[in-house]
Amino acid sequence: MLNSSNISTSFRLAHRARFGWLAGGALIVLIIAALLSAQFSGRQPATVAMDIGLSVIRLLLPLILVLLTQEVLSREFDRRYFLNTLSYPHPRHALLLGRALAVAALTLGLLAVMACALATLVWLTGQGYAQSTPVALGKNYLITIGFIGLDLLVLTAVATLLAVVATTPSFVLIGTFGFMLVARSFGAIVDLLTRDASVIGDAESYRSGVNLLSYLLPDLGALDVRMIALYGKLELLPADWPWLVLSSLAYTVGLLALAVWALQRKRFA
Repeated sequence: MLNSSNISTSFRLAHRARFGWLAGGALIVLIIAALLSAQFSGRQPATVAMDIGLSVIRLLLPLILVLLTQEVLSREFDRRYFLNTLSYPHPRHALLLGRALAVAALTLGLLAVMACALATLVWLTGQGYAQSTPVALGKNYLITIGFIGLDLLVLTAVATLLAVVATTPSFVLIGTFGFMLVARSFGAIVDLLTRDASVIGDAESYRSGVNLLSYLLPDLGALDVRMIALYGKLELLPADWPWLVLSSLAYTVGLLALAVWALQRKRFA
């Protein structure tokens, strides 16, 4: 059972990690990037602003997520705070899951704020020019943000596991971003080699090797469904989206269970 004190402690640690400054900086970067990109597009300013804004969100939020995980979990072991934390009468899994829940809540909360800010900017940008293919700021946009949130949940579970097993906090950053880059790109590589085998020699064996990653990693690249919001066409949503959602959630639960198991077996000097 989760202990509320663990979650409240996590929020205090996040405040000490200057989460407010991180969130404010991310919002400023988002606003500047969206406004400037809209100015460089004469025919589709709202579409370009939304596209660049979503890319900024998908890049900055994982970084903030990792920095929070380093502060609330990695430094718990690196600075030996566990000598005090684990002396309280609550199980280890409550500590771990409470910290992971706090990180996920802060990250998803910031995602909601940034999504609202981007939607407002896109709406204001679209007031000055009527596009032939207007962006969709309703249900399609909410679905897009929901899939980004699912992507962040998977990365939260990855960062939590690495925080338990890693020997240095910096490995959480390197490992999480390495996982993110591979999981977001291997699906696109397989599709490219399937459509055009001439891009590289012996494409079939290379594609088979890359395709093996689909059995080990979730396809985070497929969770980027921004096209349904950029062009307002819900039919652009992947046909297997229920499987994408279920597999990502199952992967998240599995990684958290593995992190709990690793923490239970972890020996502290």
